[in-house]
Order: sequence, then structure tokens, then C-alpha cells
Amino acid sequence: MSADIAGRSGPFDDLRTLLDDLPGPDEEARAATRARDLSLTKPPGSLGRLEGIAEWLAAWQGRTPPRVKNAMVAVFAGNHGVVAQGVAAYPQAVTAQMVANFQAGGAAINQLCESFGFGLQVFELALEVPTGDIAVEPALSPRDCVATLLYGLESVPTDIDLLCIGEMGIGNTTVASALAHGLFGGEARDWVGPGTGLDEAGVAHKAEVVAAAVARHGPEAGGDPFEILRRLGGREIAAMAGAILGGRLKRVPVIVDGFVASSAAAVLHALGPGMLDHCLFGHVSAEPAHGRLLETLGKAPLLDLGMRLGEGTGAALAAAMAKAAADVHGGMATFAEAGVTDREE
Repeated sequence: MSADIAGRSGPFDDLRTLLDDLPGPDEEARAATRARDLSLTKPPGSLGRLEGIAEWLAAWQGRTPPRVKNAMVAVFAGNHGVVAQGVAAYPQAVTAQMVANFQAGGAAINQLCESFGFGLQVFELALEVPTGDIAVEPALSPRDCVATLLYGLESVPTDIDLLCIGEMGIGNTTVASALAHGLFGGEARDWVGPGTGLDEAGVAHKAEVVAAAVARHGPEAGGDPFEILRRLGGREIAAMAGAILGGRLKRVPVIVDGFVASSAAAVLHALGPGMLDHCLFGHVSAEPAHGRLLETLGKAPLLDLGMRLGEGTGAALAAAMAKAAADVHGGMATFAEAGVTDREE
């Protein structure tokens, strides 16, 4: 965060204060996990990224061995005024219909949570009051944006050991594209894709809407990531950013889902270095701009399965890998315990 932005006063002051004293990783727990890994009955490094995931869990949970016994998927749902610009393939009513489907247990994320034994919480964010149409006005008032960030922060329980972030919202890939364009520049078309199924003409129109929105709001935002979020974002995106921050404050490691969830993480990344050190990114989605956004954030996704559903589905699949990493690390015998000769003996 630049000195110019850090020195401003305004509605986001209390949140900026929180950023000044964020907890860091527990390096003793990380080192102890690495040391135990070297004693396990396998060649060093033979489990690849699973070994690094175990160390990451230990560092951010502050314990060794790490564990994933109480993971939660949080799905935040919001509606967007920009849908009036014809940027979505589905009507806005689908957001509420899908929330009802989550609550009834009928969505893909329900099945994944059931399969892996994860909890699921769905947060419905004033679906009857869509955000402002970013093509003509800010998405949120300062008060609404701050309140929604804090709502997301407070939504994170203290008794979970892993948090997965997901979303639902017709039109939210347009908003995610506008956020990425507003935060990181480039051309609007670099950040725009088909979303839920736009054709080539629809994608071109979507890029025009994103370009116009950023041109309208960018000068007023003045490079401040919170202001860019307020003007170009959405309620579910603000709540996800708050939840990611809440995970950091409560020492809960976070796995981020696809393009829209990553745009929420991008706001925090733009606020300062290291803001996403407690996060893994579950997968790279088929939405074309997601890979570009992950590269910008300096994050390597765990999975590449061609998915583009949202709902936290990619994050849940990655969380199953994290659970496996913790279970393998904690459950494997050491050379001494198993009576197996270590190659160094």
C-alpha cells in the first residue's frame, strides 16, 4: 500500500488499522513439521506439494502436526445491478434460486461437502437489493462496503481449522473482471470471458461494459484498493475479502476458489505484500482471465480440472487434498517407529 493511500482518512480507517498488525506464520510449527517430514518412512520430497501443504497448514494453524478435522466451505451470494447491461447469460432470479438449492442440499457443492465431511455455510447478502450498476454509478456506498467487509470478517468461526471461500451471483464475473482491470490495468478484454455461457458477441459487449465502468470509477478511486472494491465490486466479493482477512486474524488457513473469489483476494493483495500468505488457491478455472489473475497474484493453483462452476467447488476439492496432506503427515510412521532402516544410518 502506498504512503499516499495509507495516509488517507475515511470510512476504511479501522480496516486499515487492522492491516497494520496482522499475525504472521508460526515458523516454529513450520520447522517442526518439516523436521518430522524428514523422519517419515519415505524418500525426502517424494510426496511433492503435499509436503508443502502440510507445512503451510502447520504454520497458519500454529500447531504440529497440522490437522483438517473441521473444515468449512463458505459460499457468499450477491446480486449485481450491472446485469441490466445485458452481460449475463442467466436472469438475476437464478441467484436466489441457487441459494435455495444450496439450502435444500441439491447443488454440486453440497455433494462435495458431503463426500469429504466438510461443513457448508451459505451467506445470502441482500439479494432483493442488487448493488448499483457499475456502468453508471458506484456498486456500494462507503457504509455498505465497510459493513459488508466486516460481515465477512465476522462470519469466520474460531473453531474451524480450514476455510474454503466460494460464491454465487449472476453477473459477478463481470464485476470480477472490472475489479481485476481496475486494480491491475491492461485492457478490459484481457480480463473478460464468457462467464456462464456468453457467445463471442456477448463477451465483446461485456468487455465494453467493463472498460466503461473502470474509466468512470478509476479516477475517483485514485488507486485505493478499498475504493476500487466499493465502486466496482459486489456484496459477495466484499464479504469474501472480509472472510479472507478474518481467516488471517483468527489463524485459520484459507483456500480460495475460482476467478470471482480470486478477485476478492486480489483486493487484499493490492493493499500490501504478504496479505495472502495464509491462502492457497484451489484451482485455475476455465474462465480465461483466472490464470492471468493468479499469475499477477504470484499464486500457483493446486488443481487444473477445467472447472468454472464457482460455489467453492474447486476450493473444496483442494481442501480434500489439504486434509490428505495433514492426515498423511500426522499418521505416517517414522523410520524409528516402523523399524525401517533410514538411508542415512
